[in-house]
Order: sequence, then C-alpha cells, then structure tokens
Amino acid sequence: MKVSLTKTIVLPGLEFLWKQTLGDSRICIAVLDGPVDQSHPCFDGAQLTQIKTVISGGADTGPASQHGTHVASVIFGQHGSPVHGIAPGCRGLIVPVFTDGNNGDLAPCSQIDLARAIQQAVEAGANVINISGGQLTPSGMADPLLANAVRYCADNNVLIVAAAGNDGCECLHVPAAIAPVLAVGAMDARGNPIDFSNWGQIYQTLGILAPGESILGAVAGGGTGTKTGTSFAAPIISGLAALLLSIQLKQGREPDPYKIRNAILKSAQPCPLEEDAKCRRFLAGSVDVNGAYTLVVQGDVQMSDLQLEDTAVQPSEIDSTDLQVPVYSAESNLSEASNIINSDRESATQKLAVGVEASEVVPASLVPAHLEVLEKSEASSVAPSECATCADKSKKPQLVYALGELGTDFGSQARRDAFTQAIPPNTTLLQYLNDNPWEAQSLIWTLNLDATPIYAIVPVGPFANITYDRLRQFLGDESIERVSIPGYVGGSVTLLSGQTVPAIVPELRGIYSWSVEALIDTLVATFDSATRENTSPKIREYLNRIYYEYRNLGMTPQERALNFSATNAFQITEVMESAGVSQLGLDRITVEKSPICRPDSDCYDVKLQFFNLENNQRAGKVYRFTLDVSDVIPVTIGSVRSWSIAS
Repeated sequence: MKVSLTKTIVLPGLEFLWKQTLGDSRICIAVLDGPVDQSHPCFDGAQLTQIKTVISGGADTGPASQHGTHVASVIFGQHGSPVHGIAPGCRGLIVPVFTDGNNGDLAPCSQIDLARAIQQAVEAGANVINISGGQLTPSGMADPLLANAVRYCADNNVLIVAAAGNDGCECLHVPAAIAPVLAVGAMDARGNPIDFSNWGQIYQTLGILAPGESILGAVAGGGTGTKTGTSFAAPIISGLAALLLSIQLKQGREPDPYKIRNAILKSAQPCPLEEDAKCRRFLAGSVDVNGAYTLVVQGDVQMSDLQLEDTAVQPSEIDSTDLQVPVYSAESNLSEASNIINSDRESATQKLAVGVEASEVVPASLVPAHLEVLEKSEASSVAPSECATCADKSKKPQLVYALGELGTDFGSQARRDAFTQAIPPNTTLLQYLNDNPWEAQSLIWTLNLDATPIYAIVPVGPFANITYDRLRQFLGDESIERVSIPGYVGGSVTLLSGQTVPAIVPELRGIYSWSVEALIDTLVATFDSATRENTSPKIREYLNRIYYEYRNLGMTPQERALNFSATNAFQITEVMESAGVSQLGLDRITVEKSPICRPDSDCYDVKLQFFNLENNQRAGKVYRFTLDVSDVIPVTIGSVRSWSIAS
C-alpha cells in the first residue's frame, strides 16, 4: 500500500469517502492531549470547544501544545487550509491532559487524570475519544480508575482510539491494551510496520496499523511540520471512525462507534508475509478504508463479530522532521482554565525505573525501546448526543460525590515553612489548628484514595468556616476511616508535590465521616444476636467492595449513585438483613439507568445480585433501589424491590 503525504493523507478509498462526507457536525471527537493552538489557520471554520481540566492556561509554543496542536490538526484541519484533516466537518472537544515539564520536555499525566478527562469527554457528548499517548506496562493492566473510565465509555457507546506506543518491542501500553479500546500502530509509506511501533498478542485482535511516518500537521504558533509516531497514526483512525459514523447518520441509522470499530478491524488487510514472527508486528492488519466503508454501508458487521473483552499515560511521537519555518505569528485564543491557587503541574505518583511515573500517561514516542519499566501492582447503549450541546454541557458545574480519606497539604515550601515557624515546640499541627482554627483556611485539604490525593477541598461561601471546623474535627478523630465530600468542581489546585488536582467546592449538608465497624455497630444495634451475626459481615463486605473494588472519582451519575449508596447505609442494612436471613452471598453490584424517573431528574438503579450460599443450584436474588442524582446530594426514590433469579 502506498501512502503519500502532501497537504493531506492519501489512502485508497479516502478521497471517495470525502466525496460522501467530510464529517457530520453531529459526530463529536474528543482529543485528550496537550493544549491546542486554535488560532492556527488550519482550524479556521473548525467547530472546536475546549473543556476545562486540571491543566491550566492556554496553548503556547511548548512541547505539550506542539503535540496537541499537531494531533488535532490531523483530524480537524480544514480543507483549503495548510493542513487537510481527516474529518474536518465533525465537531471537536479539546481536553488538555499533557503539559510542559520543568526541563523543556513534555510532562506525562497520571492515569487518574486521564480517567477523569475520559469521563468529562463522555459527559460532554463525545462519540470518539483520541488518546495519542500511553503508559508502558508488562501486563497491559491499568489502574482501576482508568479501567472504570474505559468501561464507562463502552457503557455509553463511546469509542476510545489510542496509540499502541513507540517502544519497538512486543510490549503493551495502557489505555491501548484495554479492551475495547482500538489500538493504533504506525506503518511507513510502503505499508510496513515501522520499527518503533509496538506489537503484542492483545494488539493482534484490538490493533490496526495506520500511517505514522512524517505526518503533516500544524505547528503551534504558525506554520506546518511533519512528525512521526503512533501519536499521529491514532488521529487518522479517529478521523476515519468519525467519517464512518457520519455515513451511518447519512443513511438514517443510529451512529454506533463499536460497529465502526469492528468494521475497521474486520476489514483490515492481513500481513502479506509468511513469517509469523514478522506478521505479529502487523497487529490485526493495516487499515483498509474501502473495506471498512463497504461493511458499514452494507451493515455486515455486528457486535458479536468481535467481542468486547473486559479487562500514567504519555504522548506517542518519535521525532519532528522537515519542520517548516512559520511565516506568521499567532496568539492563542484559548481562555485560561480557572486555577484556585497556582498552575504548576507535575505528576506525583510512584516513579518508574525510566523516570516516568507509575500511573502516568505520556506521548509514546518519548520512551526509548531499550529501557525497562517497573510495573505498578496491578458495560446499555445510549444514543449519542449532538455535539452542538458540548459547549452548553461543558459550562455546567460538574457534580461530584466522592468517598475517600481526609488529608492536608501545604501547597508550597514557603507555606510549609510558615507553619513550621508558627507552630510552638512540642505542638502538633492538629493542636495548633484547634488553638488557631482560622489557620485551617491556610492549608489545602485533600480527599485521598490509597494515600493519593484526587481532589482538593475548597470551602467557599457563608458557611465556609463551619465546613473548615468540620474538616478539622474529622482530622482529629483517629477512628474515622472515610469521609463523603459532595459538591461541585471549581478550578484546580497544585500540591506541594507538584501534583495538580481538581478542587471540590463542598456542600456542607452532605459531608459525613465514619468508620466501618462503628457504622455497622450502629446499624445492627436493634437486631437480635443471630441476625446481627448474619448481617454485619454482609454490610462490611458491601462497604469494602465500594471502597476498594468499585473505587471511583465520584463524577459520573453512576459513580455518584454508587457512592451515595455507601453513605445511605440504612437502606443497605435492610437489604443485607434480608439476605442474611435467606443465606445469600453478594455476587456483584451494578448501576443502571432507571426506566422510571420523575420529570427533570436523573435516576439510577443500584442493583445487588446475590447467590445462595448453601446450594449454588438454588435461586439467587436481586435487590434494586433507585437514586436521583440530579442534585449535588443524591436522594432515594421509593422502596427496595427484590425478586428471585435462576442460578
């Protein structure tokens, strides 16, 4: 297959596809990357919206903006401009996740930040999410929060397209290696895999090769240049997927990103070589635009054709060659994201052997192939929203109902020194805060998961002092294991470690604290000894599974419903008491959109499925209760329902 690059990427069938559509504005592609210089001429007429993330500030000429601008231009570059994008008629969401490092390089983001950005993109109406980055991992296992975000995309019929990585080995990157993500490797102008492009067993079913050598794109600040890497192969596939979704709309069908994914994989041109060892580098094959188009138009690909399996990220570029000198200057027109304290950014999780952080996502091209990495220990279709609503959605406050452990941070070395000098000898920080309660406002209060801060808690308004007093009391009670923090996301905060986290403006009436054992003792206090003995372990198991197995960021409606169910423990106790009497064990917990809901509400059912402990051939049972999560504090609707199910 011959690929030539001038102002556009020429693939067999692409010109024909462009005659059918340049992309439908109802199809939305989210680009999770560095900030994008939207003032570049190639974006004149493009329909792009930027979402606020923990990355503050707008585009500049740094490495993060260069990477993000180039990737975005491969998709959205307007025809007739210096760069012809793959899907210029589709709408775009710019979701910054990468920023510049302290040494003039590109700083990776954490898997937690990537998970948060994925959820934001889904909530804003994306149909396709492009991630030109990843984290090298021997097993392909991701942080549970990132895996949950990928699953959230599958549940909402949103396709993630991610770079396979540029380590030149039989090795995996996340999120590319997480099913059902569509992984993208890079091929040269002759259609052969480029030496640096990763391969592996998972990629042989989940991966596709696309052009990744000397891909023309926009330079932040002006001009054009070429870049090489799987970072720039991924947006080609994202754009192609968007065009095929537009074809579905043109035919009067509902856009289905996973049928598009399956069409791309099923139509892939197989390896032309005879050696199995070399053919592994072709992944599932090289992209065939004509074949994918034919399958989509004929409707010959079903979800069953290719099963969706259950299973820190860095940009993925190799080099920048043939850079053209900008012939004009351009200033970014991106507005700065709000930042409550400051905007320095650097990931603060466990370090990898190569100096890349354990849960961070970076452009794949930045990791040399020979370096060894230490690994960190390790689904209902919804009709896609028109992306015309993206801007409105992104302006609405993001509701949060998060669970975690309470912590504090100084934010800067100077502030830590100020506290050190102010606190009298032999006095703890807590004692000092009790004696000087106003100083609680000078600290950064954090909500942590497994000692990793996921939010800063920033009380504002007339009851801010009361909120600070409550936080201070929680910090002083050593028996407290968990706190619930409901509220709205409002800006971001940089911690002393350099990690940037979103800020929650908390809602005082929903802030609670508890320990598991004390909570259980209170809930079962009125039970007789036999009922207490049967019920207590089940409540403990439920709470622990919410805290650990189902831990989350509390952003999506499903996550807020699940987290609230752990704080509304009296309703859970009713379920567990009944299950204990019937000798049932908890099998799984799911959250589903409720078929019945009040007007102007957003209702979800938390469903608990149990199996029979005495005989697994006997019928199990399902308990379901409904929560309305449209307000910052969820509320329960109706009573608990239950029914028996076959084993």
